[in-house]
This record gives sequence, structure tokens and C-alpha cells, in this order.
Amino acid sequence: MSLKAQIDAYNVQKDAKLPADVLALMNTTNEELIAQHIKDNALQIGQKVENFSLANHNGENIELADLLKKGPVIISFYRGGWCPYCNLELKALNDYLPQFKTQSAQLVAISPQLPDETLSTAQKNDLEFDVLCDVSNKVAEQFGLLFTLDERIQALYTQFGIDFEHYYGDKSFKLPLPATYVINQEGVITYAFLSEDYTLRAEPIDVMTALESENN
Repeated sequence: MSLKAQIDAYNVQKDAKLPADVLALMNTTNEELIAQHIKDNALQIGQKVENFSLANHNGENIELADLLKKGPVIISFYRGGWCPYCNLELKALNDYLPQFKTQSAQLVAISPQLPDETLSTAQKNDLEFDVLCDVSNKVAEQFGLLFTLDERIQALYTQFGIDFEHYYGDKSFKLPLPATYVINQEGVITYAFLSEDYTLRAEPIDVMTALESENN
């Protein structure tokens, strides 16, 4: 089943479970975020990525330059372990990991979650790749993906029991747009999927196609 099909199935459940006014608010704020065109200022295909270093879910330091020595790098930016769309995406990427490895690709996921929450996300989803802690969103900002969650959604998520200080160590409510990149060994972006609509995610098969075209 494609990731989109899984997301569509989740959306059906969500629409059946949540009150109409809550769904309307989520849709309105999502449309307003889309209208800001944040992604237009983010890193795009053909641009070079500056080196960065982040700790993984086991506390080990992971450097982009070291990963690129082994092959192309896939980076998936996600909001947090509380986000069902993010968890669906991380699992879908994990399922494709053996195929990515046929292209010598390294896969990492990045979020601003604290180390304990990052470890929890990796364990909950049985992830077999590094999940990196971008506390304070420095790398997300480097990629031009950072935005501040609408105050109405901040209040709604708090009602849902999502404690941002617990997940991120602060209440800045700054998050990265969900985005997936493929970076070649020269450090240049060869594939980019980014959307202000948090319900849309890169299909792993499209990532695989990008890797294959790079190697052919």
C-alpha cells in the first residue's frame, strides 16, 4: 500500500472521529499556512547543502559529510512523534530501507524533539535508521523549513494533550515543514519534496526513483 493510501485511510478515521468545528479549524489554518509559501524560500533541487552535525537517538554524533562518503543521503524532516502523519511516513521509509541500500543510500530523519523523545519515536516505530535531534531547529532553519504553529492550533494541540515543552524543551511552537531530500555525494540536492500541507508526504518509491536516476 502506498503512503498516500495509508494517509487517506487515516484521514477517513480522523474525519469520523473529530468534531466538525475542529476539522474546520485544522483545514482553515492549514490553508493559511499554504498561502504563506514558506517552501519557496527553502533549499531546492540543485542547491548545495552545508555540512551539519547532530546527535542521533542513541546520543552518537552524526555528520552529514561522513554520511556522504558512503553514498547519497536521504533526509526526512518530521514534526514529532505525536504526529500521526510523521509516524506513517517514518514507517514507510523504514520499509523501503533495504531498497535504498541497494543504491548505497544513507537515510536519516530529523526533528527538533529532545533526545528522549527522539529515542521514543525510533523505538515506537522500530526504525532501523538514525533519527537525529535538531534541538532549537538549527538545521531546519539552515534548510529554510522553519515556521511557527498558528496560535489556534497551539491551543488545540494542548487540548489534545500534546505538551510541546515535554517534546521540545520549550514553548516556541517552531516546527519544520515536513520535507524529504536526496543529497548526492557532492552535497547537491537532487530530489526535494516539501509542502506546507502537513498531510502530504513524499512517496518512498519517488525517493527510490530519484536515487536510481542519480546512479544511472
